[in-house]
Amino acid sequence: MTPGPKISVIRAGPLTRTEKQLSRPKLLMICGKIASGKSTLAARLAQAPDTVLVSEDFWLARLYPGEIATIEDYARCTRRLREAMAPLAADLLRSVSVVLDFQANTPASRAWMRAIFEKAGAAHELHYLRASDAVCKARLGARNARGEHEYRVSEAEFDLFTSHFVEPSAEEGFSIVLHDQG
Repeated sequence: MTPGPKISVIRAGPLTRTEKQLSRPKLLMICGKIASGKSTLAARLAQAPDTVLVSEDFWLARLYPGEIATIEDYARCTRRLREAMAPLAADLLRSVSVVLDFQANTPASRAWMRAIFEKAGAAHELHYLRASDAVCKARLGARNARGEHEYRVSEAEFDLFTSHFVEPSAEEGFSIVLHDQG
């Protein structure tokens, strides 16, 4: 087993006025398997002052309703969405922090995100929700039963998407915040 990613300290609680004045806008990225809690964490992070949430699932469900049935459909639609969102996110980062609730699950998707914060000259954090397949599948079953999520994902689809998952590594040079889910 290879050692895990370098871990940064998670700041507890809201920023004080002085800390807020001293901080610069930050791109907050989320890495984790399906049903690991990415959107829940993104919503919590977006509650910070001067922070905007941009959600991949929200936009995909509204721009491409009924068009995403395969992993190839997802790749095609998210590629188009990313082309539109990257300049917007970089512009937003000039004045506010952005929680980018897009999967940062492969080196290629993380490289796309890196280009955004580098273009904007912003700080960044890559939040990694490390969770076992069993934990994620249990959460996925509960999520599907509630019917509140934009997408219903089968266990077979979970397995297919998870086969493409690549854990972030220290060599990628991100400031990683680890959330160990078991």
